[in-house]
Amino acid sequence: MAAAVVGIVSLAASRLLPVVPWWVPVAASLAVLVFGVGVALARYRVWRYEVRDDALYLERGVFTRVRTVVPFVRIQHVDSSRGPLERLVGLASTVVYTAGSRGADVAIPGLTPEGADDLRERLKRLAIRAEGEDAV
Repeated sequence: MAAAVVGIVSLAASRLLPVVPWWVPVAASLAVLVFGVGVALARYRVWRYEVRDDALYLERGVFTRVRTVVPFVRIQHVDSSRGPLERLVGLASTVVYTAGSRGADVAIPGLTPEGADDLRERLKRLAIRAEGEDAV
């Protein structure tokens, strides 16, 4: 999307300013596209999650690494979702909603539809079990 915007802006600038060569919009669009694909691939390679005995552990981030721990007792509910782009490429996400005000949901993208459903069910079972252990 950003590559298209840069291309349109560069194309408009080349039409308004005759000193800008025709290849500048093309080069600018390609540079933004290559950068965007590189960042997307880096994000994919850095995304990790692990379901342990006590919590869901997540690690993500290209430039800034973020590590998140979601205790099962804090899980409110879990969804599987498939947006239009995910359906197009055969992927799905699992979204974990937690008790709390800041960042109260965590998405785990890039799963197969079956994997997203299996993870949703597994987290649901673990959250229900943890709820019983947390009773006062």
